[in-house]
Amino acid sequence: MSDHKEGADSARSGHKGGFPRWAFLLIGVLVVVLLSVWLLLRRPASDSGLLPEVRVALVDTARLEVYEEFDGSIRAIRSVEVTARVEGVLEKMLFREGSYVKKGQTLFVIDPRLYQAQVDRALAQLDRAKALKDKADRDLNRIRPLYNQKAASQLDLDNAEAAVECAQADVEIARVDLLEAQVTLGYTRVVAPISGYISERMVDVGALVGPGGKSLLATIVRSDTVMIDFSMTSLQYFQGKDRDVNVRCDDGECLDRLPSYVTITLADGSEYPYRGVVDFADPVVDTDSGTISVRAEMPNPDGCLLPGEKTKVKVLLDVLQGAMTVPAEAVREEEGETFVYVVSADGSVEARPVKVGTKAGKRIVVKSGLAPGEMVATDRFELLFEAVVVKPVGLSDKHNLKKSAVPAEAKR
Repeated sequence: MSDHKEGADSARSGHKGGFPRWAFLLIGVLVVVLLSVWLLLRRPASDSGLLPEVRVALVDTARLEVYEEFDGSIRAIRSVEVTARVEGVLEKMLFREGSYVKKGQTLFVIDPRLYQAQVDRALAQLDRAKALKDKADRDLNRIRPLYNQKAASQLDLDNAEAAVECAQADVEIARVDLLEAQVTLGYTRVVAPISGYISERMVDVGALVGPGGKSLLATIVRSDTVMIDFSMTSLQYFQGKDRDVNVRCDDGECLDRLPSYVTITLADGSEYPYRGVVDFADPVVDTDSGTISVRAEMPNPDGCLLPGEKTKVKVLLDVLQGAMTVPAEAVREEEGETFVYVVSADGSVEARPVKVGTKAGKRIVVKSGLAPGEMVATDRFELLFEAVVVKPVGLSDKHNLKKSAVPAEAKR
């Protein structure tokens, strides 16, 4: 009886107080399986007979354009305020707000009656001056024969000639007064000074405008071409100027140099299909920020670039001739060291330190450590180490792969 009780107590203690034996067995099996998988992954691929495939890319040399990105803003190439130049009541508005207007098109009409009266008065004064001039001419024509016959004195002749000259001056004054009145009358019709898109009206019809009232009526913006304003550091500016890039050209110089092209990013993140050219760089460096104000001219035929909009500006600052490049994903950094995995034609792998330069798009410039035609790995880096042998893939021309790849020994 006591033995049976002790056996039951022992069984209960095995389930409640201790860990089940089958659990130890399961853990042991899992450890063995995981260790086996790890050893299979770590052992050289050539021992298994199946070489792991690793995508590679050739070290290439090409002419490379180096761009820098800046924060920029868009403004109209020309913006003109439409103002009332004479005082009066605004009678008409002859345009649709936000529409395209042409140069010389009538936009507003100011009450012209007062200014028309001034024109009529000036015209009447001109007629009066002409009439007095005609009388003075007739008097002189009568006095001159009498003076020749000794029937009129020298004083009479002088007075007649002076009267003609004064009458002629009065005619000229009246003509100027008439012209001034006509010009002032013309200001009652406010026309578009340039072609472009017009803003909303700033005053309502019936309001007093001009010197005694509100003068600003609207604004016209010419935006078929826009200006892109941004700033770059003085170092970036002079680096571009020292290269083959023409950041700013003075008085026709630098005509044999490459213009500094500019591309911008739209609000949706896409690249604008047109590109502009830098046409101005401030000759003075801002002492607070250490930057130089730069301006580029950008075509805007579709009108999709709006003045005041913010954008990202990519500017061509350098052109590298025969630059050696690799895909950016091929470059690795560990513990402060930059290197790439070089794959030879026989599949052997070498981790090689390199010195990199500027990144241009999806490729990065390699200054030293590689030779043109070598292959570098671009993926599966966890499989790569000095003892492994891989199968390079990813080049479209297999013959070119074998022919162009330079063995690691040749590099050494």
